[in-house]
Amino acid sequence: MYRAPLREIRFVMHELLGDDALVKAYADIDYSGDLADNIVEEAAKFAENVLEPLNRTGDEQGAAWSASGVTTPKGFKEAYAAYVEAGWTQMPVSAELGGQGMPHTVTLAVEELMFASNMAFFLGTSLAHGAVGAIAASATPEQVAMFTPKLVSGEWMATMNLTEPQAGSDLALLRTRAVPEGDHYRIFGQKIFITYGDHDLTDNIIHLVLARLEGAPEGVKGISLFVVPKVLINADGSAGAPNDLRCLSIEHKLGIHASPTCVMAFGEKQGAIGYLVGPPHSGLAFMFIMMNAARLSVGVQGVAQSERALQQALDWARNRKQGKIAGQPAPVAIVEHPDVKRMLLSMKARTEAMRALCGFAALELDRGHRDADPAARDAALVRAELLTPIVKGWCTETALDVCSTGVQVHGGMGYIEETGAAQFLRDVRITSIYEGTTGIQSNDLIGRKLGRDRGAAMASLTQDFLAELNAARALSPEAKAIRNASTEALTLLRDATESVQRLAGEDMARAQGVSVAYLRLCGVVLAGCLMARAAAVAEAALAATPGDAFYQGKLQTCRFYAEQVLPEAAGLARTVKGGWGSVSEARSELL
Repeated sequence: MYRAPLREIRFVMHELLGDDALVKAYADIDYSGDLADNIVEEAAKFAENVLEPLNRTGDEQGAAWSASGVTTPKGFKEAYAAYVEAGWTQMPVSAELGGQGMPHTVTLAVEELMFASNMAFFLGTSLAHGAVGAIAASATPEQVAMFTPKLVSGEWMATMNLTEPQAGSDLALLRTRAVPEGDHYRIFGQKIFITYGDHDLTDNIIHLVLARLEGAPEGVKGISLFVVPKVLINADGSAGAPNDLRCLSIEHKLGIHASPTCVMAFGEKQGAIGYLVGPPHSGLAFMFIMMNAARLSVGVQGVAQSERALQQALDWARNRKQGKIAGQPAPVAIVEHPDVKRMLLSMKARTEAMRALCGFAALELDRGHRDADPAARDAALVRAELLTPIVKGWCTETALDVCSTGVQVHGGMGYIEETGAAQFLRDVRITSIYEGTTGIQSNDLIGRKLGRDRGAAMASLTQDFLAELNAARALSPEAKAIRNASTEALTLLRDATESVQRLAGEDMARAQGVSVAYLRLCGVVLAGCLMARAAAVAEAALAATPGDAFYQGKLQTCRFYAEQVLPEAAGLARTVKGGWGSVSEARSELL
């Protein structure tokens, strides 16, 4: 049974990040810490009471395809109706578009709860927010008025259609074509891996589709963006005729069984009617508005599934009795065994570190959109963009380790589906693949994010953390050791950043051979700085309220991170600085 980690989420929002910046930035909606708490508490109730009971049954039943359309598992339609009625679809959308305009920091906290309770369900609902953002940024006022209100209200859902059988990560190979016809276009082509491409939760689905206009330039510069509704919309806003598109099949996947992953056919007859959004040949830039929002959400999916795996493993370890421990009557709960305790501490420390990094990125995104100072706003937005591939790549790779460790804690019973531990591992496995694999994230990090400003944003971030650590006044040797470990790791990251920049300037292919190691180094170290901050906060709180179990546990977890996770930075830094040759000089025919 999932228990929303409300105390942990409040700690990140209010104590680790602080409320002041958000209160100032969102004064127009009377934002406060109490408002955030109320929203998160209501989300927790919905997640625990409505979504979580459908998680296991949805996994067992899965989505089902038929010639008449895709159906979701039992209870999903009712859960979606309740989700819409409660107004959750409106929470992250700006007030100008009919939403509630909540900060990204709060939105990602709510997303964690929803993804943790039922990842397969929430995958579909979470896409609408990104679609609204992409349409609002690129479409005409008439198109915005036509498509966004019912996406915001939840009456419709949305998808993004990029991948084709021959064009996965390489969208330059995209073949779907658009033929002009009056005030619209006819779309012809096939898309694969489309999350919730068809379902029975809403009467209409708004597909954002990448396609080529006739005569468009080759490569990604010739891609345009189109809005293609499942059901055509009449001038008065009412539903019209079905569009010429359908779901050909759904994939049989390792996990997220309840989420229909569709093969979509556009234009099998006369061509699906679509509307060009934004200027011709600029589609990829606008689609990336939706993609970047999705990448942060996927990082949060890693946190969510890690939390589920941790709770499941803790419950098992506290109740499973096996073996002996000196000085205790046998058998003992396996949580007392040193190696089991180590695994649980590793799961807990990494989950808390991921949550802190996601929150930190969300706060920078909020400042990047709402800070009153234009210079501070620009700097924060650049920092948020820098953090996005790190959040997506490191959190999902770390989550895979955490969920795998959760199975290990269960021993042989973890390999049995009935315990439930395996589902979290199966579900989380996709997160390091979709919305850009870890390799794509790491190449983006060293190629675009470091390259565009010659590492200035990363240098500023590391310098800010170093200044914070140097200014910290730890009260105990334990907290000082945590601070010193983070300072040492930051130095390694700074040197590795200089190294990978030099390498990228000389030979980008060589730099890409160590780019994943660099991304992992960034995640381990930057999250470690936030864990050092958490330790300082916990120590100060314990000085005021001695014996508080939450802060004692926080300090314990931060110590474990410093002693058993941060040392990974040394090995990763060594790989970044000297490991490229074993990749770039390897002969593919010998693999």
